[in-house]
Amino acid sequence: MKIRTLIVDDEPLARGRLRTLLAVEPDIEIIGEAGDGREAAAAIESARPDLVFLDIQMPELDGFGVVETIRSARTPEIIFVTAFSQHALRAFEVHALDYLLKPFDRERFQVALGRARTRLAQARSDELSQRLTALLAEMRPEARAADRLAVKSGGRVLFLKLADIDWIEAADNYVNLHVGAESHLLRETMTALEARLDASQFLRINRSTIVNVERIKELQPMFHGDYAVILRNGSRLSLSRGYRDKLQQLLGKSSG
Repeated sequence: MKIRTLIVDDEPLARGRLRTLLAVEPDIEIIGEAGDGREAAAAIESARPDLVFLDIQMPELDGFGVVETIRSARTPEIIFVTAFSQHALRAFEVHALDYLLKPFDRERFQVALGRARTRLAQARSDELSQRLTALLAEMRPEARAADRLAVKSGGRVLFLKLADIDWIEAADNYVNLHVGAESHLLRETMTALEARLDASQFLRINRSTIVNVERIKELQPMFHGDYAVILRNGSRLSLSRGYRDKLQQLLGKSSG
């Protein structure tokens, strides 16, 4: 898939050099150029590029002003291009992908472009996984909870049955799904995933752990009201006292 790219600089020679560097990249599609900030803001809004090479010092509206005008849900990756190093800190404060200081060579340009490729590939993969999960949910509208998840792994998209998951742990903005001897990262928060799970099957036992109750072998009391949760595969997890009400629910169901 082509990376739709917009070039923004008030100097024609600078735009020409970027165009020359990008012309030999087979995965780049230059969708336009802009010579000032207002023209750039309009182009970003209408063309929705994936990547923007953006000059900072321009008349009327500078590069930071252009970034502030972006209101679309799908924000392009921004690589600032400027002759002034004093703007570097602010560039990263507005979440720019990279900062090219003029004059830059082809090697430095390739580093920035490589970062853009990596970030965009990850974003597209995450978007595909989310769409596939949503599609599965739409195909089973009568279900109270999802019965499988679409997860990217090694360039593929795997469909994991929730019943096969042993336990789940938080990992920053991801969750780590433990399935037998394997584990898979899914870009989703713990809270969001918990809301999609069947509460009769999955139990949250601490802030960062959810367990499949069918995989629990035994509970061992520990200090201060905590419990060790031992799974059938030997995994040892911790149920904190703040989740003791969850434990009571589990014991109630087990004795019923």
